[in-house]
Amino acid sequence: MSASIPANLLQTNSTQATTDITDTTPRQGRFISFEGTEGVGKTTAIEQLCARLQDSDIDYLRTREPGGSPFAERVREILLDPVTEINDDTELLLLFAARCDHMQQVILPALQQGTWVICDRFTDSTIAYQGFGRAHGDVTVRVKIESLITQFVTQLPELTLWLDLPVLEGMERAGKRSAADRFEQQATEFFTWVHTGFSTLAAEHPERIQRIDASGSAEEVSARVWQTVATRFHLS
Repeated sequence: MSASIPANLLQTNSTQATTDITDTTPRQGRFISFEGTEGVGKTTAIEQLCARLQDSDIDYLRTREPGGSPFAERVREILLDPVTEINDDTELLLLFAARCDHMQQVILPALQQGTWVICDRFTDSTIAYQGFGRAHGDVTVRVKIESLITQFVTQLPELTLWLDLPVLEGMERAGKRSAADRFEQQATEFFTWVHTGFSTLAAEHPERIQRIDASGSAEEVSARVWQTVATRFHLS
């Protein structure tokens, strides 16, 4: 069974599908998210995990947030544009509008087909960036975000891989990439709070969130990721 992916999503998000699987036994779709501050190497780690899944004849769909569906990709452009000026509540609601469409149009249909969904960022990023980066862990803001998750997110990842790297090292890596977007332009203090957010979430949800040491070579990080995924889902 091969992944059924809308052509427009392929164009806007470089989503990949694996080769056809001849075995007619239904496979269970798995939902995996990748998280981390800027420059931790999520893109490379995701690419290498997808290659491993393909080698294992596992259907997968690679996607991202904000974005992942045609509507959500348009919202992404607004959110990441450095000239966008919006308050924190507007930013939060735009993120969930994009996420709701992404979930209904892409994530849930893929999982129902038995396709694995590999998502670059999900709800944990919202808590870390908006709840901690913007609000410094304010309880009222966290309750607001959790309420939106409860109301509009019907499926959380089974496994979240938190790629952890010292903030300054990650920012140095990110600085070597293309021009900074609206979030990447934030100060070091912002990303220190974001890192605190991910660390807090990992402590609160140890059954779902697995810390991956993101230091070392891409191959070393990939090996850590694969070992975690293979152990969780009993892959050879």
